[in-house]
Amino acid sequence: MEEQVQGLRELIGREDKFVNSKFISVASGKGGVGKTNFAVNFAYTLANTFGKKVLLIDADIGMANVHILLNTDVSRSIKKFLDGSKVEDLVVSIKGFDAIFGFSGIDSIAELEDFRVHRMIYELNRISQKYDYVIIDNSPGIGEKVISFLRASNTSYIITTPEPTSIMDSYAVIKSLYKLYGYSRFKIVVSMCKRKFEEKDVFDKLNFSANKFLNINLELAGKLSFSKNLEKCVKEKKLIAEVYPSDPYTIDLKEIASKEVGEPAPEKNTNFWEKVLNFLKERV
Repeated sequence: MEEQVQGLRELIGREDKFVNSKFISVASGKGGVGKTNFAVNFAYTLANTFGKKVLLIDADIGMANVHILLNTDVSRSIKKFLDGSKVEDLVVSIKGFDAIFGFSGIDSIAELEDFRVHRMIYELNRISQKYDYVIIDNSPGIGEKVISFLRASNTSYIITTPEPTSIMDSYAVIKSLYKLYGYSRFKIVVSMCKRKFEEKDVFDKLNFSANKFLNINLELAGKLSFSKNLEKCVKEKKLIAEVYPSDPYTIDLKEIASKEVGEPAPEKNTNFWEKVLNFLKERV
């Protein structure tokens, strides 16, 4: 068994040498801020507006609902992998991009046999190489899996709202990741904005605290305007970026995606999945 584990470790490192995929984590300090709506519509926009190959992975432990927003069942989930299915059989192609549902089916990755964990990571590493972007929709807060995904990501989008509690919780995530692990690749998205320049006020508060107490500077990715059409789309299990291309929310989202696409490709040998595996093992 140990020889099998070591063999998969070596394969993960070797097969990632020529990959230039960008791994993006989407996180928030608390629920109800529009995190998953952003992740799904962001994946849709990168794929359909900018022609990128995108894989969206639902890693929202306990609250996996990407499949609900996409109005599809979750019969093909990561749970099937543990029963012997190939990862390719779990990938759902929908609305111009690919998705893997139900990562929350793994209640505790630390409880899985070492070889099964390595095999899962190896398979995810292998298929990730086909994509320009791999987007991870994380659970709110700073659980061990969230921390592992964020630490390994090229960029982490932190979704917040103008509410003081949301701002405080977002700062708590940033502070924890930086203080404990030195991670500082954060982009701030201010959701549910109702007035002009509201996102700047929110960002200034976050950035002031980060600069004063952590000595780091954050980046404002953009805002997402409050939209009744978004609420309507959620109820009808539709994507606002698809159904309402001229809605202020969709326009804001396209601006954020445009900035992302305009950035240089990540350095090679980032080895995202190997990092995730190592970080998870650290916390066992």
